[in-house]
Amino acid sequence: MTNGKHIWESDPYLKPYKPILQRRQSLREIREQEITGAHENLVKAVNNHLYYGVHKTKEGWVCREWAPNATDLYLIGECNGWQKDPDYAFLPIGSGNWELHLPKKGLGHGQLYKWFIEWPGGAGERLPAYARRCVQDPVTKIFSAQVWEPPHPYPWKHKAPLRVQNPLIYEAHIGMSSEESGVSGFNQFAKEVLPRIERLGYNTLQLMAIQEHPYYGSFGYQVSNFFAVSSRFGTPEELKHLIDQAHARGIAVVLDIVHSHAVKNEIEGLSRFDGTYDLYFHKGSRGEHPLWSSRLFDYGKEAVLHFLLSNLKYWTEEFKFDGFRFDGVTSMIYYDHGLERDFTGYSCYFDGLQDEDALTYLGLANQLIHECNPNAITIAEEVSGMPSLAYPAEYGGVGFDFRMSMGVADRWIQWIKELKDQEWHVGDMFYELTNKRSDERTISYAECHDQAMVGDKTIIFRLIDKEMYTGMSKHTESMVVDRGIALHKIIRLLTLSSAGDGYLNFMGNEFGHPEWIDFPREGNEWSYHYARRQWSLVDDKALRYKGLELFDRAMIHMAKKHSLYDHLPKPVVQDTESQVLAFMRGNLLFVFNLSPENSYTDYGMEVKPGKYTCILNTDDLLYGGFSRYRKGTEHFTVPQPGTNTLFLYLPARSGMVFIAK
Repeated sequence: MTNGKHIWESDPYLKPYKPILQRRQSLREIREQEITGAHENLVKAVNNHLYYGVHKTKEGWVCREWAPNATDLYLIGECNGWQKDPDYAFLPIGSGNWELHLPKKGLGHGQLYKWFIEWPGGAGERLPAYARRCVQDPVTKIFSAQVWEPPHPYPWKHKAPLRVQNPLIYEAHIGMSSEESGVSGFNQFAKEVLPRIERLGYNTLQLMAIQEHPYYGSFGYQVSNFFAVSSRFGTPEELKHLIDQAHARGIAVVLDIVHSHAVKNEIEGLSRFDGTYDLYFHKGSRGEHPLWSSRLFDYGKEAVLHFLLSNLKYWTEEFKFDGFRFDGVTSMIYYDHGLERDFTGYSCYFDGLQDEDALTYLGLANQLIHECNPNAITIAEEVSGMPSLAYPAEYGGVGFDFRMSMGVADRWIQWIKELKDQEWHVGDMFYELTNKRSDERTISYAECHDQAMVGDKTIIFRLIDKEMYTGMSKHTESMVVDRGIALHKIIRLLTLSSAGDGYLNFMGNEFGHPEWIDFPREGNEWSYHYARRQWSLVDDKALRYKGLELFDRAMIHMAKKHSLYDHLPKPVVQDTESQVLAFMRGNLLFVFNLSPENSYTDYGMEVKPGKYTCILNTDDLLYGGFSRYRKGTEHFTVPQPGTNTLFLYLPARSGMVFIAK
């Protein structure tokens, strides 16, 4: 994609900003040299997780922590009655580091513990910064660290799939993946949900909320313990089993990682860890996110870089994740976090309001991940559209493999909310759906978990609303439901087929899950009723959800079978008056009639000569349509002066895929 060019050569509009891009590249290279030192590369230099925390040795146990403001540090826990015991007192060993050696009987697998840190003018209980397991007391709701040194390592059985060239992502939350009221776990997900994902055909599983977080309702985006697997869902070994089983099915597993901020909690998290408010974070107001009520990392600090980079290496090597989706990148790379600001031109990305320490960290993170695993993929969740994020580092970019096309979901909401069906402008829609940087790879989605949360609406709810509860039986007639189901399929097919390099769907949205997501909280009397997925609806053949799932399955398999993203979309028809849109991708012809009322007989379009056969039709009876198009019909182009014309029957409010031969 780069053709060996620097990004300012690939995009002439970036030439005026070449000095800034070069400086950013230089800053990353300097930091890399500082961190690497005498080591061969980053991956060999970054090993904080192997040094800090609690580790079993031949002689017993060694515990280490970095707390430069501490005056004393103790291990307290089940091993010593939660008391300050001189035998469990750390010793300072220089550079703010503390160390404790214990005999074999001093600790045991499964025991609960914490640090007790004293500093000038205060003291407090803390969880180790590098704790690998933390558990919550079911009564007090207080978290403790847990010694986790099982007698035998997890026996990995399956190799990871080859590098995913075009991610078809199934975004999932383990806890809410069961229909039962409560928190689901890794084993249940592996047994019940993984087979569904495999049948649907998705090649990538993106797991949310894996890093430990105190508040379940944060969806995992308020992390307290960056090296700990959320114990709500099971043990580290059970997560490994889930990943192993995904690999057995040829599915790559990507971790939705949160390095953009950290929870404010002090007992559970890193905030005021050793009595200082800015140990890992910025000083003053810059250290707090104005909307998220969370702490913001200072990416210019060496300790922060080592902490976060070690975190990436830990998840990659210990759990064999196949890549990462970085959350909140916009917040990281702008001093104002991109809030209440329109990004209307290139100058917005180079006006001095960018945190170049954060950009440096992201560049180093991408380099480290790919050194750890050359087959890994990295994805940036970034809304401002900053150029260079998904461009190779050696050519002036940050180094992500993909970026999310976040504006696509916003456009669908806008069109559904603000326009009548008759006002959908196919030319504008095609432009917005395909308006992506040609030199950076992108992943599109019609909706993700964001649109499913309370306070927002999923696409199916925007289209059908309350009739979801009365009109989804196959025996019930409803024009509202008919419209909603037809548009739900069209929107997904149009999004997938116009995407740059990949596609994402949130768990359950493929079949139009009928309810929003609302985690247990005081406002809903701590109910799990809306924090689950009702799989029984899609398994009930008497309901219309099944047709939506079958369509999604056919759509995903079509994209894989025909290597959809090996080719760019080439416009064929953008008929605003008739609301007909058609474009080619390789030997596939995508045709959409968005008119809610008008079907067209012998609608002609200029295409390459040959035979065209329909391989996917949103109006198929199997998918909840009306089967107005006759299956198996072969269409041959008709020679016209200077061109060839294909004549098709286009039912109203439908989308079809034809293969050309």
